[in-house]
Amino acid sequence: MIPQSLDSPDSDQPLTTPIGFVLTRERLITVRFEAVTAFDVFADRDLAAETEPLTGTAVFAGLMDAIADHLADILENIAAELDTLSHRLFRSPLTEPVERRPPARESADLRIILRRVGHSGDLASKIRDCLHGVGRIIPYVLSLAADWLPLEDKAQLDTVRQDVLSLSDYDGHIASKVQLLLDATLGLINVEQNNIIKVLTIVSVVGIPPTLIASMYGMNFKSMPEYNWSWGYPYSLVMIALSAILPLLWFKWRGWV
Repeated sequence: MIPQSLDSPDSDQPLTTPIGFVLTRERLITVRFEAVTAFDVFADRDLAAETEPLTGTAVFAGLMDAIADHLADILENIAAELDTLSHRLFRSPLTEPVERRPPARESADLRIILRRVGHSGDLASKIRDCLHGVGRIIPYVLSLAADWLPLEDKAQLDTVRQDVLSLSDYDGHIASKVQLLLDATLGLINVEQNNIIKVLTIVSVVGIPPTLIASMYGMNFKSMPEYNWSWGYPYSLVMIALSAILPLLWFKWRGWV
């Protein structure tokens, strides 16, 4: 599997396309069904140069090198994207403190970050598949074509194989960072949800005592002395206000609001 539309992490739909290689002593045949950026780059850079015609093995080695370079560029773009998202998650701007931001905006930002992190993770997963494919092709060619493969092409393929191994390790590092950012984003979303539940809980607790007092003085019994008291109405209003203010002061003292 070779990358088709993996030119940047901003691609809406990163895709891969299968490519077949038929390599002989005289020529190289490729079977592909989509345009591949690495092939176009290699054709513009090497095949279009005013030099002697390249052999099939040289073209194969050059294509493998171009594919590895293309995958490395994409991984660098993913790493830059993850660094940006990490900055947004863990280092808030000083000009706009998190506590002053509207909760709706904070939740919307977290949802956007979650989608972007997931997109980067999906892209890194496809890069891993591509690296595995290239990592299997090169040793296969080096082993079966060892008798007739030119030394310079063999050296280039060995270099590309080492590059693929390094890129695989780097892709594993990116996958770990994607998992970290996913966990952090989900944790912050849970914190936002807990804050909403805490606000609703405080509102419900604060509203219970005034409701209780109002229901008590809303009963119609002749034996209730407050009905004949001239200050009964202001007294009930004060009691209702105090029953709402005292829980708020207690929550404030506990540091919950």
